[in-house]
Amino acid sequence: MPAPSWDNPDAFLSLDDFAVEAVVTPREGVSRTIRGIFDEPYMNAQIGEYEADSSDPRLTCKAGDVADLRDKDAVVIEGRTYYLLTDPQPDGTGFAVLHMATE
Repeated sequence: MPAPSWDNPDAFLSLDDFAVEAVVTPREGVSRTIRGIFDEPYMNAQIGEYEADSSDPRLTCKAGDVADLRDKDAVVIEGRTYYLLTDPQPDGTGFAVLHMATE
């Protein structure tokens, strides 16, 4: 009997659907291409007369693909370079979230 699709993270990372390719470069390793779902929500907060604009770029990918990454490692998505703010954050389902910033 075949395994259910939720047991296979690759089923959720099809380039024909929502996934994109990203090039990750660990400080102690070789650059490689992985697949993940990229999201960059925009936030605008107002406190009185002050406004703060921000974005929170993140990539959800297979935890095993990014286990060797650490904060400040580079990730290139669609020609734009991001840097990890923290180590990858595994979610317990085989996926991990990379929280990133542009500089």
